[in-house]
Amino acid sequence: MSSIEIHRNREDAGAAGGTGCACGGHDEGTPEVDVQTIPHAVRHAAIFGMLDGIRPGFALILSATHDPVPLLQQLDERSHGIFDVEYLDRGPERWRLHIRRRPVG
Repeated sequence: MSSIEIHRNREDAGAAGGTGCACGGHDEGTPEVDVQTIPHAVRHAAIFGMLDGIRPGFALILSATHDPVPLLQQLDERSHGIFDVEYLDRGPERWRLHIRRRPVG
């Protein structure tokens, strides 16, 4: 049976030789999220939760069937200057945005 180590933060875990979770997937590539698969009633909250979970310097790609201008306005209001947004595709059937959390410092 393996032992479980508990650390105060990610840096302590890395210094102790920890590699993160045991799910088998580790920040490889940029995840793409089709937001249409998220129920409308919780869509923006779920997207903000994902963005809050991104480490500095990392990104995700959002895919939607419309230009998510209201979402981007809310993102700017709640997290001004934290994210860089780049359109990869601008419709007419699919909008894809690369959203990257700026590195600290």
